[in-house]
Amino acid sequence: MKLKTLLSALLLSFIVFNCSKNIDYSEAFKKKTSGSYIYNPDDLIEVYYEDNTLYLNWRGGKIKPVALDTNEFFVADMYKKLRFVQHPETRQRYLSVISEENENQMTYDYLKAPEGYKTPSAHLKEGNYDNALAGYLEIKKQDSTSIFINERDFNRMVYQNIRKHDYEKAIEILKINAALHPESANVYDSLGEAYLLHGDSLQAYTNYKKTLKINSENRQAKEFVNAYVANSKE
Repeated sequence: MKLKTLLSALLLSFIVFNCSKNIDYSEAFKKKTSGSYIYNPDDLIEVYYEDNTLYLNWRGGKIKPVALDTNEFFVADMYKKLRFVQHPETRQRYLSVISEENENQMTYDYLKAPEGYKTPSAHLKEGNYDNALAGYLEIKKQDSTSIFINERDFNRMVYQNIRKHDYEKAIEILKINAALHPESANVYDSLGEAYLLHGDSLQAYTNYKKTLKINSENRQAKEFVNAYVANSKE
């Protein structure tokens, strides 16, 4: 079965690349189709043109797809044939994945995003923490188990910043993580640690207290809270 799939893939690639055409895109068409398309809740496909050649920017890489027709192209990196389409009712534009079984089937897979649209991770990277949180909360609303709001992934980002001594950014990411996972003792434990490293013992105390409300056996949180209370009484 695997060999058959591989042979099919190679055959399709051969056919597609040998059918590549030079397309004369009109300026109106380029204007209508250029822009960002939502591949998934935290990932975009950027469509643009250089001179008269179609390009994509996807996951940080510049891709030159194989033009099959004015509206259709093949993307080897995705192993998908895509088509520019417009929804007949909403008039919104999409990239449609062309089915191998039925090429005439019309689907609306990747919605063209409004101009200036950014993913939550793009907002996070740029330090727009409120916008990032709003985006992640919307993802959670749609799917509370989404891989894009994974608690451990945020924690990994946190400790990358802590190693660089960028405690402010680490704290902001942890605030987002806490908003997404308010029942996690580990998130508040990490917040307590980040605040402590940043020199804010009051916020460290506050977050270690939150940790203990969820997990009363957290030794590090217990020790800090007890020491903080003892010092406050002196």
